Amino acid sequence: MALRRTLVAAGARAMSQKEAQRQCAKLSQKWRLLAEAEPQGLQLQRSFQFKDFGAAWGFMSRVALCAEKADHHPNWSNVYSTVDVTLWTHDAPGLTEKDFALAAQMDAIAETSGLIE
Repeated sequence: MALRRTLVAAGARAMSQKEAQRQCAKLSQKWRLLAEAEPQGLQLQRSFQFKDFGAAWGFMSRVALCAEKADHHPNWSNVYSTVDVTLWTHDAPGLTEKDFALAAQMDAIAETSGLIE
């Protein structure tokens, strides 16, 4: 619990639903806000559909490098050409600037990775 308080104090402040809606409007229309769930809080969700498994895997590899650099890792799954992503900041809990920054990077990477939707 002390570590969580330290991380929250260090800037991992969860956004209000209104703040999150404003930030979500700046992303691809494919992103959607999920209602608060305990203990995660608000979440951001999107599915990416690629032309094939190689394109999906390439997208995930490129995003993984960004996520590692930002020390902010997505919850995601891959089935053949589909990548399902749910973002939230575990330390907050809820959505923070980190989630929207990673979502924007995902949108940009997807556009050059064989996205078909």
